[in-house]
Amino acid sequence: MYKNPVKSVTVAEAIAKMEHYCAYQERCHKDIESKLKTMMLIPEAKEKIILHLLEHNFLNEERFAKSFARGKFTIKNWGKQRIVRELKFRDISAYNIKTALKEIPEKDYFETFHALSEKKYHSITEQNNSKKRKKLVDYLLYRGWETHLVYEKMNELFG
Repeated sequence: MYKNPVKSVTVAEAIAKMEHYCAYQERCHKDIESKLKTMMLIPEAKEKIILHLLEHNFLNEERFAKSFARGKFTIKNWGKQRIVRELKFRDISAYNIKTALKEIPEKDYFETFHALSEKKYHSITEQNNSKKRKKLVDYLLYRGWETHLVYEKMNELFG
């Protein structure tokens, strides 16, 4: 019956909120724009806030991409394809994506892939070999590991 009135925010209050929002965790432009959209600000105010965040180094796409790639690889064990897909979804430039992928050491990448695939292989209880193979392939591809790596590992594990 009653709607909550939209609380208006001054530009200074919005800047302070956005500084805190960016300081808490790395953010991309898309995150900032969606957050500003909820504040019901005029376009000029949004531009001023984004410019302020860029000038004071609260918002940095390259730093975000590097942090995102490192975090998703080390914490969630994502492959490069999944990381690239997620960064493209966030409208990160190709240059920044390429730079972010350099954050993942090749040695660690292959070690993580082999450890993850071995662990998943042993955790699948399926008796039928073709179903077990499909489950493992689907799991690894969903996590963004390259197709050639996945199928090489399949041949190694299933002979």
